[in-house]
Amino acid sequence: MIVVLWQPSAAHLQQLAATRAVCRHVVAVDNSPQADPDLHARLRESGIEVVHNANRGGISGAYNRGAQLVFARGCQVMFLLDQDSQLGADFFDGMMRACARTGADAFIVGPKVFEVNLGKYLPVFSPELRMPKPERIDERDEGLVPTLFVISSGSAISAAAYRRVGEFREDYFIEYVDIEYGMRATRNGVPVFVNAAVQMRQQVGEYVKRGIFSTSNHVAWRRYYASRNAVHALRSNSARWSIHWLIELLTLHQVACVLVCEQHKLRKVVAIAVGYFDGLFGKLGTFEQRHPRVAAFCKH
Repeated sequence: MIVVLWQPSAAHLQQLAATRAVCRHVVAVDNSPQADPDLHARLRESGIEVVHNANRGGISGAYNRGAQLVFARGCQVMFLLDQDSQLGADFFDGMMRACARTGADAFIVGPKVFEVNLGKYLPVFSPELRMPKPERIDERDEGLVPTLFVISSGSAISAAAYRRVGEFREDYFIEYVDIEYGMRATRNGVPVFVNAAVQMRQQVGEYVKRGIFSTSNHVAWRRYYASRNAVHALRSNSARWSIHWLIELLTLHQVACVLVCEQHKLRKVVAIAVGYFDGLFGKLGTFEQRHPRVAAFCKH
């Protein structure tokens, strides 16, 4: 199991300890800018392998560093977790049973996710449709539901799937990393499922709602990656799925949410606009490398 840390709080470390109690192989990838030798020593004493990644390659880099260590141990399935993921007592048992039911060596399985901010379960998107549409699975409490992608946190990826699909895209850095990976897996014949029998609670960002608009209220630099990677991921898969028409809609929705609900409007709108054009022309990598002055302006 891989847990990605970012300046973890005491509550995060308590959750990590509880996870270690039910999972033998745990790798903590610390993406914090500065290493904490005392923290890392305590984690190692508790049987957790630690690597300080310093955010190289963003969340994708953390997953890839962790995957190298987990699969080097001979593990056949790796779980990806954020430090604030909330798991039930039967999470791992239920997920491993679902992995066995896939009937395949290469697979990706994610839990049924309840998004706390939205107050509802995340939908699935059928991978068989030319134009995938969101399908509610609120009433489903058993079985594997095929989907185009799952969120990375809580997902189980087999060693065979990782070998076939490849590493997570570090030039994406953050945002749409899991969506791109799920679509790439499907293109390469690796099935992706939601396990309706296991639930996970997830909370992303500081939720703000005003009228018909709601937003996770991310900082400006994350708006850049969300805009850019959405454009790039959807355009890159337009030959298989008719989803490229969503690009402008998603971009306009981001701008509307910022203007109606959020602070630092200018910084965020600039970040979204720059991200849109970078995604359109396939200019990836970190914001700071691509646009140092704009990134500095949008840092807050």
